[in-house]
Amino acid sequence: MIKKALLAALIAALAGAYIGLDLGRFLSLEGLKAQQAAIEAYRLANPALTVLLYFVAYVLVTALSLPGAALMTLAGGALFGVVTGTLIVSFASTLGATLAFLAARFLLRDWVQARFGQRLAAIDEGVRREGAFYLFTLRLVPVFPFFLINLLLGLTGMRPWTFFWVSQVGMLAGTVVYVNAGTQLAQIDSLRGIVSPGLLLSFALLGIFPLLANKLVELARARKVYAGWARPPRFERNLVVIGAGAAGLVTSYIAAAVKAKVTLVEKHAMGGDCLNTGCVPSKALLRSAKLFNQMQRAGDYGLGGLRRPASADLRFAEVMERVQRVVNDIAPHDSIERYTELGVDVLTGTARIVTPWEVEITKADGSVQRLTTRSIVIAAGARPAVPPIPGLDQTGYLTSDTLWSLRELPRRLVVLGGGPIGSELTQAFARLGSTVTQVEMAPRLLLREDPEVSALIEQRFASEGVRVLTGHAAERFERVDGEKWLIARHGQEEVRIPFDVLVVAVGRSANLRGYGLEELGITTGRTVETNAFLQTKFPNIYAAGDVAGPYQFTHTAAHQAWYAAVNALFDPFKKFKADYTVIPWATFCEPEVARVGLNELEAKERGIAYEVSHYGIDDLDRAIADGEAHGFVKVLTVPGKDKILGVTIVGEHAGDLIAEYVLAMKQGIGLNKILGTIHIYPTLAEANKYAAGVWKKAHAPQNLLAWVARFHAWRRGGA
Repeated sequence: MIKKALLAALIAALAGAYIGLDLGRFLSLEGLKAQQAAIEAYRLANPALTVLLYFVAYVLVTALSLPGAALMTLAGGALFGVVTGTLIVSFASTLGATLAFLAARFLLRDWVQARFGQRLAAIDEGVRREGAFYLFTLRLVPVFPFFLINLLLGLTGMRPWTFFWVSQVGMLAGTVVYVNAGTQLAQIDSLRGIVSPGLLLSFALLGIFPLLANKLVELARARKVYAGWARPPRFERNLVVIGAGAAGLVTSYIAAAVKAKVTLVEKHAMGGDCLNTGCVPSKALLRSAKLFNQMQRAGDYGLGGLRRPASADLRFAEVMERVQRVVNDIAPHDSIERYTELGVDVLTGTARIVTPWEVEITKADGSVQRLTTRSIVIAAGARPAVPPIPGLDQTGYLTSDTLWSLRELPRRLVVLGGGPIGSELTQAFARLGSTVTQVEMAPRLLLREDPEVSALIEQRFASEGVRVLTGHAAERFERVDGEKWLIARHGQEEVRIPFDVLVVAVGRSANLRGYGLEELGITTGRTVETNAFLQTKFPNIYAAGDVAGPYQFTHTAAHQAWYAAVNALFDPFKKFKADYTVIPWATFCEPEVARVGLNELEAKERGIAYEVSHYGIDDLDRAIADGEAHGFVKVLTVPGKDKILGVTIVGEHAGDLIAEYVLAMKQGIGLNKILGTIHIYPTLAEANKYAAGVWKKAHAPQNLLAWVARFHAWRRGGA
């Protein structure tokens, strides 16, 4: 501790002297030019001592992370020329950086280790594997200021010698450019010198160096990744897309639209989960269940004296047949025929990537076709996750993929999972007549939403006869005398829940197996690991949709598909980072829950300051007229400003109403402009305007209004 205190005191004293003596005045272009003649005369009289003093000063400036290193590099070129200046600066900068690295490690590593040990262990492992390459990249392309790199890497487990030599090599090219620019600065003695070809060339090099360095890094990295793989001399396709869900369909459509030769491979059904087992059938089922529920509430609409148009023992099989008809009606939008007409080569079969440029397709008849392609997009989607709970296989279960074959309404249904899928299915089956128990191990349903949202949904479910068991962890399943049981743990209590049918809805897992990813060494975890451009380990192989994350929404998959398609077809000439700044989503139970951006839960977790504007939809004329006067609009804004940070809407058609706020956030529109926009009366969309009005009222200029009141009193002839 004493040694650390002494070192910290020494660093503070040196930094204090730098500030107190105003030494920074010497590390400016004006100061350098003012002293140029004197410095040059001293160098001529004392060449060796000048080198030593410059070297020590550079080491100190770098080691103490003081501003001015870039200017000192220019000064090195002006004093010593390109060769000598580069040699001196190269070693001085590396030595200073290493001292800063060691100081950060000595002073802070133990404290960081104690506070963030688990996270630091993962970082250390990454540094151990790829640290030298990433350091070289950062040195070559200064994404972060060099002093931050020195300090932050000192907190990791990187070896000092590795840090030293990688920094020496990585900074060399940039040092040469800056020193050369310094030699040109030394020639400026008039306005004419400012526009000299040599100086302009030096500044041009400073501008384009990071771009050139970035390309060199990409080429070096690609060369390393592709080592050992034989690239075909030509390609049969511009793009092969694996999977015909939302991401795959949009990717292949875009490729065909820009006249690329694209093949789309699907092993099951076109349209993926969304069309066949997810979004479309679930919303069709929810619509039937909602209509039936409204029939049961005919009295709420003044129709209590009429004969009910439906009985409690509805024909469930007909409901499920309607669901299938809806799927069949939408299927042509995603069909092989349609995409073939659009110019996509559609193949039915199982695709496996055998080299970075080759895809092997095994068709239903057993024949195998191998295609060479410049780029590949993996859009294999996801499947329902099934937890390894003892006894689950013995009692049997359905998932959101398999329940659509049901034609007999379950008498007693257990839904395992309290997320969006589980909640939607819970309400649908309860409204259709099943006795439903929803089991969730978390303390509340829809855990990603604010607690008040969860409470509202749970109250609605309870009012419709659903038994909601939150805080219950499924431990095992049993079959006793023909009866099926779920045994759950609630605190110290063991709860036994009988059921006839079980639906497992605890999330979805990305489809990662069978596509050749393991053989190629493409990194996967819960999803395929990609960079900001959706590229995998191999720059020409991309991933999009559920298989890539971070969101598992159909609209996000389609959003990612644009980036995957454009980047795959036009890199290295142009590519774009996927933008996730404004991602909306909705849960389609009743009332609907829709959100975009932050909610209060996330804002508090991230330490983001916010204000809340809350409007209750029970006050809205149209909602009252429709008999749907429940829910709210909650808007989070920057304190004191109308900039929107996030919106949560709970209520009828919340998934539609949220679109106005999605547009506002994407285009930088604040609540003032929403308030100033005409909304048709009477509509549910007025709720958005009234929420903006709540914000405006809270930020009314009270002092100005007081003066206006006096003005009007004066006009009335008052005092």
